[in-house]
Parts: sequence; C-alpha cells; structure tokens
Amino acid sequence: MSLKIGYARVSTDDQKLDQQIDQLVKAGVDERNIYMEKEHGTKRDRPELNRMLSELHEGDEVIIVEISRFSRSTRDLLDIVERIKDKGASIKSLSE
Repeated sequence: MSLKIGYARVSTDDQKLDQQIDQLVKAGVDERNIYMEKEHGTKRDRPELNRMLSELHEGDEVIIVEISRFSRSTRDLLDIVERIKDKGASIKSLSE
C-alpha cells in the first residue's frame, strides 16, 4: 500500500512546525505519517529524515512544504532525492 509521507523541519526550538504540518495535512498526508524535526539545516545528522528515508516503500510519495526545509544544499538535495528514487518512491514540493 502506497502512502503519502510528510517531512517537516524547523531550524530552532523557537520555531513551530504547525504551519508546515497544516499544509501537509491539507495535501492529503495523514498526520501519523509526518516526520518532524527541530534541527538546523546545516546539521548532517537529521535522525527523523534518516528514519523516514529508511522506512520508505515502493510507491510512497514524500511531500515537503518547500525544499529549504528538506535539504542543506543542492548536492544534499540530489543525494536525498536519489535515495528516495532508489526506494521506488517519489517526492513532491508544495512550493516549488
């Protein structure tokens, strides 16, 4: 069974995930399938992103609000997208 999987991240503890979560739910992602992180984008180790990538299945669709919440650089984005494709899943940004 294919799922819509969401990923939401803010950079500091002061920021809130609520707006991203609302947008992901409106896009059809079940809130139970949203991976959430409060990690600075430059940090290499993002546990929830890594967990999401490891739990993806063929046919799943990863939905993000915007690319800046997802990757640290173009190279990082390409690496993450490659990992998603290797699992047979796809990615969709709501902003780009």
